[in-house]
Amino acid sequence: MLDSLVMDRVSFVKLLIDNGMTMSRFLTVDRLEELYNSTRRFLQHLVEDAKQTSLPVGYRLSLIDMGLVIEYLIGGAYLSTYTRKNFRAAYSRMQGKVSINAYSFGKQRRGMSLKKSRSLQDLPDLGGTLLPCPFNFNDLFVWAVLQQRQQMALFLWQHGEEALARATVGCKLYRSMAFVVRQSNMDDVIAERFMAYSLEFGQLAVDVLDCAFQQNEQMAMKLLTSEMEAWSHFTCLQLAVSSCHRPFVSHSCTQTLLTDLWTGPLNMRKNSFLKIILSLLLPPAILLLEFKSEAEMCHVPQSHETMLFGLEPVKPPPDSVDTERGLHFHDKPLGSVSRTASPVLAQCLSWITKLYEFYTAPVVKFWFHTMFYLGFLMLFSYVILVKMEDQPSVLEWFVIVYMISTAVEKTREVLMSEPRKLRQKLKIWFSEYWNISDFVGILLFLVGFSMRWHADPYRTAGRVAYCLDIIFWFVRVLDLLAVNKHAGPYLTMITKMTSNMSFIVVMMAIVLLSFGVSRKAILSPDQEPSWSLARDIVFQPYWMIFGEVYAGELDPCAADGSCPPASFLPPLLQAVYMFFQYIIMVNILIAFFNNIYFDMASISNKLWKYNRYRYIRTYQERLWLPPPFILFSHVALAVRCIYRRFRGDAEREERRPGLKLYLGLEDRKKLYEFEEKCVEVYFHEKNEDVHSTQLNRVRATAERAVEMSGMVGEVSEKVNFIQDSLSGLDGQLGQLQDLSALAVDTLTLLSASDSLQQEEARLARCRRVPAACRHVFPHSWTLAHRGEGSCDASDARRQMIKACKSTPPSLLKCFALEASRRASQDRHGGVRQGREGKKGHTEARAESAKEVATAQAVRHLVFKRMPEVLSSS
Repeated sequence: MLDSLVMDRVSFVKLLIDNGMTMSRFLTVDRLEELYNSTRRFLQHLVEDAKQTSLPVGYRLSLIDMGLVIEYLIGGAYLSTYTRKNFRAAYSRMQGKVSINAYSFGKQRRGMSLKKSRSLQDLPDLGGTLLPCPFNFNDLFVWAVLQQRQQMALFLWQHGEEALARATVGCKLYRSMAFVVRQSNMDDVIAERFMAYSLEFGQLAVDVLDCAFQQNEQMAMKLLTSEMEAWSHFTCLQLAVSSCHRPFVSHSCTQTLLTDLWTGPLNMRKNSFLKIILSLLLPPAILLLEFKSEAEMCHVPQSHETMLFGLEPVKPPPDSVDTERGLHFHDKPLGSVSRTASPVLAQCLSWITKLYEFYTAPVVKFWFHTMFYLGFLMLFSYVILVKMEDQPSVLEWFVIVYMISTAVEKTREVLMSEPRKLRQKLKIWFSEYWNISDFVGILLFLVGFSMRWHADPYRTAGRVAYCLDIIFWFVRVLDLLAVNKHAGPYLTMITKMTSNMSFIVVMMAIVLLSFGVSRKAILSPDQEPSWSLARDIVFQPYWMIFGEVYAGELDPCAADGSCPPASFLPPLLQAVYMFFQYIIMVNILIAFFNNIYFDMASISNKLWKYNRYRYIRTYQERLWLPPPFILFSHVALAVRCIYRRFRGDAEREERRPGLKLYLGLEDRKKLYEFEEKCVEVYFHEKNEDVHSTQLNRVRATAERAVEMSGMVGEVSEKVNFIQDSLSGLDGQLGQLQDLSALAVDTLTLLSASDSLQQEEARLARCRRVPAACRHVFPHSWTLAHRGEGSCDASDARRQMIKACKSTPPSLLKCFALEASRRASQDRHGGVRQGREGKKGHTEARAESAKEVATAQAVRHLVFKRMPEVLSSS
């Protein structure tokens, strides 16, 4: 099993778990530390960041170091199991025992038996807080995430309880690791991979939440707010908010829960603010409002006052089912009272309960505090606008008491926050902008209040401190507007613009100082050292940004008649400064704001839903009485805490305020079973989606096959058409071959007729036949070589070749062969003539006449058949 985990063999781990491997028996301190030390390069970097020190060479990572890393990555008030006091004490005793027995962490091997390994459950005095059996998979899951083994982490996520919490933890850890990589200037590919892993776990959390919300809405909302001991008593909603998981917070289940928390036991959806304001002004109208039943409120966490003043529901025995339904704090007492007391007393208690539930609802607290806050602003404005007397007036005393009670409330918020250490409490409290604004406003008011008791000029300085202090409290009204769905996104945009414009403002300041210093130095060469120089450098150049050019001071010579040296340069410098600052830099700033506006406008709804959690939690934890009457709540709270301290009610004292639902053992068991069922349903639906996707792919493949078969049929038809065309073309080529053969035969006949004509001409020259007796032939039959020149055979042949240059080469070759044949016949004919005499001459003439007749017949036949051949072709 250890080798499979180290080598990241998910299939082997799955095989071992399916065959009965018990994680509670396998997981020990040594094995868990060996897993963390298997790949330690990036983990060592995280440990150095968490401890803010460099580690020595060969340093072995411990579980305490991993606890610091987990707290560093998750942040906030998260407290890891490995860094708690009981674990540290047990770990130290274990280290001392190992040193006595001559064992060390470096000698632990993968084949070590279970007897030698130190099981976490065998550590003394742990009280069940260190790796309890149901949560062993959580520790392996965190190890897989920190070791960047995504497939192993996804596999371990499917096993064990609190799957929704593990998904949000994985999302937060990967997101923080990506942030650390960017801050350390590491490879951007690593940061992108971590962000991809974070989005994957975030999507898992959203999918499981959606599946749970579809199965059972109330149980799904209990999953969001139930306290988890294994994760530092956090809730899934807290983990999602700390990881900035906006899709999770903006989910319908989360928003439904936040709406129920915001309205509390009041059953109102429309025009709620009018009903609440009317009820605050006329308290008897509260009895006319409609309240929710106990079944509708079983998933809502208890209010702060319920926890502080001991108004939780009376806990029934473990086998009772009342705890499962999560009854109100007043239901069971009222039931017993109604059976024993008179109906009048029961009715009075019911009215008191309605009044208490009304004033403790977060939406009522918001309007109640807002009304008093607006009254405080009006009184504070009146105090600073009128003359300040030596002694504070009644209205000023009201403002002073309001401010002091606000300071006490802020102190209570810091002390009642979740972190254990005061330094961490202050760090988390000051991490919010509005807390810093409140701190500065209170501090400035106390400074002004201490100075107004003295004579002038201290009283005047105190009044000026009041005048400056009211700015912070007027700006605080913007936070009240953030609750509204329409005004809240604009406040987020303003915050984003203000926080991201720093670089452009720095560049504008550099340009302003460069112009202001040079301008002041040229215009005032004889200036004495004074603090007014700093004002003169910035004053006029700053207002020039907004269009004030100080036209009367452009020419210093025209103003007072004295011209300092190089007085012509300031107007030129001002022209360049105005062009660069007013046209370029200001337009860049405007374009930057436009870009932020359009980016934020597209996600404004999700941003408002995400920020809604902070407002609801703020007023859920706030006391119902507004300042200055909140001091009575503080006194009652102090008395109650002292009473609990002497009574020894430590369990209730340990519970911290927040949007948490405290469930019993049976309720928690049923909630885990419901969560496991939702995970199974999720994977079942996912597998069905995969199968349906495969079926869709098969259908698409079949449709494509049908389309391909149709295309193949069309191609076959085209091939058949082409084959038919080729067959017709072959027939036409055969006809052309026949015509070409006929043309060759015709040319052969023509060449033969030309040879006969040449022979006739030769015989005529030999007999010297008179010109009048010669036969006249057509021009095509009598070529240019039939001239009346010399009878020399070579000259006649040259003339024939010269006249037949346009004749095709095949015919010329035939002419040459025929001429040579005729020449040989002439030589034999001359001898024969000499022997035969006159008889031969007569036969020659007859033969010549016969050949001429044959040639004419052939020519007549050719010209007769030629039109038929041409028409057929």
